[in-house]
Amino acid sequence: MSNNYTALPGVTNYVDKSAKIGKNVKVWHFAYVGKDAEIGDNVMIGSLTHVDYKVKIGDNTRIEGSVYIPPFTVIGKNVFIGPAAAFTNDPYPMSPKMAGVIVEDGAIIGGRSVFKPGIRVGSNSVVAMAAVVTKDVLPDTVVMGHPARPAYSRAEYDRKKKEWESKK
Repeated sequence: MSNNYTALPGVTNYVDKSAKIGKNVKVWHFAYVGKDAEIGDNVMIGSLTHVDYKVKIGDNTRIEGSVYIPPFTVIGKNVFIGPAAAFTNDPYPMSPKMAGVIVEDGAIIGGRSVFKPGIRVGSNSVVAMAAVVTKDVLPDTVVMGHPARPAYSRAEYDRKKKEWESKK
């Protein structure tokens, strides 16, 4: 991993020279990747997304537009993050002490969801759109609401998704 990043033709964005960028990474219009960020292979970062310093993003992750990812956030492999999701890292602004959110492999994060600092989103879990996540999310669990609460299993989510996709 190095910073041999070359912007897509006609795309204006900022990728700090110290960021470590994997292969086949796409950073779209007006996105920002900060100092010492680590971006894995085959990652897509949508327009107007802010990936701050010391953020780690795993391979094959897709981040839609207008997402805010603050310092010390760790996002695993094969994660999807919907538009305008906001991770936070400062429970008592403006404290010099910060705590990043950890999103484990295979998680799906719905658009406009918000995350309290220091929580962990378990592997293969799903956070519904607009959920306010104030506690850890267990692996293979779907959460939704304000505050986010478990609704059903990932297996049930996958079943519902398959049923939805099969409808004509």
